[in-house]
Amino acid sequence: MADKLSRTRRWVLLGGGTAVAAGFAIREYRLIPQDYAGGQISAAEAHELALSGDILLVDIRTPREWRATGIGDGAQPLDMRREDFEQALTQLTNGDRGAPVALICARGVRSARLSNRLTEAGFTHIIDVPEGMLGSAAGPGWVRAGLPVQYSTGEAG
Repeated sequence: MADKLSRTRRWVLLGGGTAVAAGFAIREYRLIPQDYAGGQISAAEAHELALSGDILLVDIRTPREWRATGIGDGAQPLDMRREDFEQALTQLTNGDRGAPVALICARGVRSARLSNRLTEAGFTHIIDVPEGMLGSAAGPGWVRAGLPVQYSTGEAG
């Protein structure tokens, strides 16, 4: 009986360990940004180009994230989860799908994925800001770089 209990305990521990390892693997996969073959710029460059009007900088994070860290000065907040995201973005570019649009999220994962999706949807000048607002392997991020932020509850579009 003790041998059977010991075997059962081993299987439970093995199963639990496998589940934990699988969970970490999935989490890591989701945090790795997709490759984006289009343009990339730093947060500082995005800020400068947005203020000069050379790009439309779009903060694609959620309203909760905007409230937590603010929205980068010069950026338009547009929650990427909106069902009408592409239409709202087209409206922001006055219907010009060739207008230079830079996307920024928290750490560059969502912006890379959305850059790919928008390129496939016919936007021809999408630029990724891979370091995001909070920093990543690509750089320190908007907040740590000390770039100015605005606090707003509204969303563009």
